[in-house]
Order: sequence, then C-alpha cells, then structure tokens
Amino acid sequence: MAAELSGLPHSREMFLDCQNQFEQRGYTDIQRAARSLYLIKMSFGSDRRTFATAPKIASNISSSFSDVQDRLRKVIIEHLDFEQLIHIYDRPGALFYCDPPYMGTEHYYRAGFSKQDHERLASVLHGIKGKFLLSYNDCDLARDLYADCNIQPLTRPNLLSGANRNEFKEILIRNYES
Repeated sequence: MAAELSGLPHSREMFLDCQNQFEQRGYTDIQRAARSLYLIKMSFGSDRRTFATAPKIASNISSSFSDVQDRLRKVIIEHLDFEQLIHIYDRPGALFYCDPPYMGTEHYYRAGFSKQDHERLASVLHGIKGKFLLSYNDCDLARDLYADCNIQPLTRPNLLSGANRNEFKEILIRNYES
C-alpha cells in the first residue's frame, strides 16, 4: 500500500479524485484502502468529505504501517452491528470499549445511528456478563441511560472548534469500579 500512497500531493483535485474513485468498481482492496487513508489524512476532522486547507503531508501516511502491522497480529477485526458483536464475544472477563457517535452528532457519520440505537446500546450493555467502558459527550440522555453506572466527567480541547479551541465536555461510563 505504501507504493499506492507514495508521491500523492496535498491537493483538492487529488482529494476529489479519491472521493470519486473510492466507490467505483475495478479497484483492488489495496487501492481502495490507499484512497481511504488518503481521504482520512487529507480531510478536515478526518471526515473523508471535506478537504482540509491546512498544509498536510500525504507521503508520511504509510510511515507507521509496520508498527500497526505488528500491533494487529493478534487482533480480530469484525464488521457487525454492535448488538451482534457484543453477543458473540460477551463472557465474564470480557471488556468492551464502545465509542458510539456522540448524541447530537450522528449526522456527521455515514452509518446511521439514531436515538433508538443509543437506547439499544444501553440495553445491550446493561445485560452483559463482561465489563464495558463507554465514551460519550456529556448530555442528559447519556447520563439518564447510564444513571446506574459509574460516570466520570472530563474535558478536552475541542480541536475542531476553530481558533477559539473551546473545551469539550465528555463522560466515561463504566459498569465496574475503577
């Protein structure tokens, strides 16, 4: 894949070409993955939809591939609905880290996630044998859905807020003691 990425410029034209080519038939999985990585790296907020105007370097995308390859040697990657995935892997001693779309930001994601999905996730997590750690934006619905769990508030810089760099309030939710 490094060969697919070498020499790609930081350009709006290349970005738009990769967007158009990503869904077209006839590309190998490697070619499609290279385009996806380019779109992530060169987009604003890694959304793959909006070209980032801040200078970026496309050539360093593949620099961490060998480290990632080593890290993923014992990892299983699944592409399933969260309910099915949790059902398959749930057992005592399991730990699930969940990072769903933050409530009120679901429209930023290609995959749909509704209020009912947030409620379904809460229902599934409340019934597991294992443990879970969940990150959300700090909002009333998240606090209500997980009122019986350990909720830890935290703040972080909002890197997508422009020049003012406001702090963003989040919560970590878990069904176990720390």
